[in-house]
Amino acid sequence: MSASADLAVDLADIEAAAARLDGVAIRTPLLRHDALDAMAGGRLFIKAEPLQRTGSFKFRGAYNRIRQLNPEQLQRGVVAFSSGNHAQGVAAAAALVGCPALILMPSDAPAIKIAATRALGAEVRFFDRLRDNREAMGAAISEERGAVLVPPYDDPHIISGQGTVGLEIVSQMAEMGLRPDVVCACASGGGLVAGVAMAVTARAPDARIYVAEPAGYDDHALSLAAGVRTSHAADRPTLCDALMAPIPGTLTFPINQQRLAGAVSATDEEVLDAMAQAFLYLKLVIEPGGAVGLAAALHGRLDLNGGCGVVVASGGNVDPAVFQQALARL
Repeated sequence: MSASADLAVDLADIEAAAARLDGVAIRTPLLRHDALDAMAGGRLFIKAEPLQRTGSFKFRGAYNRIRQLNPEQLQRGVVAFSSGNHAQGVAAAAALVGCPALILMPSDAPAIKIAATRALGAEVRFFDRLRDNREAMGAAISEERGAVLVPPYDDPHIISGQGTVGLEIVSQMAEMGLRPDVVCACASGGGLVAGVAMAVTARAPDARIYVAEPAGYDDHALSLAAGVRTSHAADRPTLCDALMAPIPGTLTFPINQQRLAGAVSATDEEVLDAMAQAFLYLKLVIEPGGAVGLAAALHGRLDLNGGCGVVVASGGNVDPAVFQQALARL
């Protein structure tokens, strides 16, 4: 794995990931609607990763990591920890290459994500989100089984796989004769936005890249302001269960510190509104965590100034009851 300016990944790594994913991952579309443009103050495109395998971008990084395991590692399998989307991505990638997968999931993870992970053939074990250390549990199982730990974001192969979203955005915009002025992706540990930022700034250097976070879970905003990794102080739950990491990753933050223009946020109420608008105008189902960037854009927090913006809708694995809350707002 190469590096650029002491960063975990560079453009060549992302291009190599794109080659591995070619014909395996879905090249998800860019969607837009006049009504959403009017709300956002410019031409707003939504990168529809809910249409990706397993319903989120997480498949990209998981497959890029697991595809590179040697035969002995494949036989011993992989272990991962996740609230749901990474779990499904790892389970699907492991099934494709023929290796066993054990996934640690929080006991309060959405039921739809737990069921989908099991349906893909993975073994699921639960942990308590508030009391247990999932990293320590994963490391212990990895050592016990000789399995490869596949982390959700702090891994160069994972970041590179997620960066293929950024390559596609620039390529798809170019096919329309456009270049993105603003690109926004959500973050938990920061793997998606780091990969997207690396890819987009390499191919469209004038684009401004923003990270989107749930209100109160603003560890990236705090870290960018402080210049060092800083934890958020959230004291209440959020509907955005996929975006609850307490602090940016050790590998992802240096990339984001160098490549991001800033951070935006949205409340749960705004996220529900964005989910409803995406369904109404795009016929797209987005989960709360996947709608944070769109919510920020529709509430004027991304300065499109009449230009072109792209928001990554990162996933669509939403519990029906939560989606009903969103639809009730229409």
